[in-house]
Amino acid sequence: MYIADQWNDYELLDTGGGEKLERWGRFVLRRPDPQIIWPIESERGVWTSADGHYHRSTSGGGEWEFRTKMPERWTVSYGGELKFHIRPTNFKHTGLFPEQAVNWSWMMDKIRSAGRPVRVLNLFAYTGGATVAAAAAGAEVCHVDAAKGMVQWAKENAELSGLENRTIRYITDDVFKFVQREQRRGRQYDAIIMDPPSYGRGPNGEMWKLEQNLFPFLDFCTTILSPDPLFMLVNSYTTGLSPAVLHNLLHLTVGRRHGGRISSGEIGLPITASGLTLPCGILGRWEAE
Repeated sequence: MYIADQWNDYELLDTGGGEKLERWGRFVLRRPDPQIIWPIESERGVWTSADGHYHRSTSGGGEWEFRTKMPERWTVSYGGELKFHIRPTNFKHTGLFPEQAVNWSWMMDKIRSAGRPVRVLNLFAYTGGATVAAAAAGAEVCHVDAAKGMVQWAKENAELSGLENRTIRYITDDVFKFVQREQRRGRQYDAIIMDPPSYGRGPNGEMWKLEQNLFPFLDFCTTILSPDPLFMLVNSYTTGLSPAVLHNLLHLTVGRRHGGRISSGEIGLPITASGLTLPCGILGRWEAE
């Protein structure tokens, strides 16, 4: 398992009863997590005094209950150079998936050790965790997401990290259509990152279903890789999808074209109270040899 265990500003304090207790900087949040099917060992202390608690509704969705008067957003940092705005949203999320830090460190090492200019394409790019990491490592980055609000959040994270003068293109568009246009333009990338949803819609109602669309999309993305590509990274939070599936997809697409090395596995966060690890999705990585 790939474990994101290098955080200072984030900590998974405890888990149980379908919920996780997390420290984000100076605030503690309590949120639901479907992977946590074991009980809370002792619902006392910080469990009952969390600054914010997200309650699911029986009719769908949910809402936050705040014990503390909190700012609309606040900042956490990773590795001393990456900084992100955290904001509790109506959908229980905070704008950052802390387990992805294990990927940020990996891609930053790959970019810095490449010894050449690197152009990165970040697809389904959300609030730009990977964008900030790649740009901080010196890459030119193109950030693509269908949600205008997420693209704006990503811009703010880049500015917060002191990267406003780096070369970052922000695109609000359906990723399929954007990649097709880039291919027609002859534009190429040395690295591609993607975090595709299980289901989704583009800005004009375009449908995405991972089981149907991921293989052809991944295969098409290989047509915009440079002749000497550096890496491809695929993340997934789709329930029931095995890491071996991502391994196979990368083998049948970029691996078939460029050889290289493929690795895959679960991604997780260490739980302070129990010493266990919370699984948080899967990843597949292709890298040049």
